[in-house]
Amino acid sequence: MDERTDMQRILVVEDEASLARALQLELEHEGYQVQVAGNGYEAVARASEGKWDLILLDVMLPGLDGFEVCRQVRKRSAVPIVILTAREALGDKITGLDAGADDYVAKPFAIQELLARIRARLRRSGAAHQDGDRLVVGDLVVCRDTHTVSRGGRPIALTRREFDLLAYLAENAGLVLTRDAILNRVWGFDYYGETNIVEVYIRYLRVKVDEPFPVKLLQTVRGVGYTLRES
Repeated sequence: MDERTDMQRILVVEDEASLARALQLELEHEGYQVQVAGNGYEAVARASEGKWDLILLDVMLPGLDGFEVCRQVRKRSAVPIVILTAREALGDKITGLDAGADDYVAKPFAIQELLARIRARLRRSGAAHQDGDRLVVGDLVVCRDTHTVSRGGRPIALTRREFDLLAYLAENAGLVLTRDAILNRVWGFDYYGETNIVEVYIRYLRVKVDEPFPVKLLQTVRGVGYTLRES
């Protein structure tokens, strides 16, 4: 059975017209709705215009590069982002992930592999049900408009920073977020405080969100980062 819902929307950001067209045709053949942006500024504008299920983002773009596009999009959206680039250096991969990307595919690539990665990201992004400003992961409910949290119907009191961290994890439920990605998103790129601040706040959240309940949602992926999921 196909695990996608019909007509999910993908924004392809690629300045090479022939490749952009080829990707659009392949994705439309798979049943996705596709729009194309040819430069960084257009990508940021289109990303803010409507709801996207995934963004396929080239790094080498006119105007803003893909890393900066990713950072700009992450300020307002948790949409899955797959970076597509000819760069294969480890440093570029880390830069992309720290900017908020969810995956990284190097050119040249096999189209079937790319499609499989897209399907995987779309499945994972569906782990958290979003209803307007409400994020629901299992029996955990995070309301962004009122800054309230409950689990199993029981209210949970969080500080502002704890709430921001939990909301970021809930927006990306099922995805493993690196420590640096969390630090950049929740504390900001110019944070110069204690280096273990992410670990400290994860412990705070576990005490409040997990310890009183039999099912543990906050999970550590050793050597990678943290994720919020039911299993």
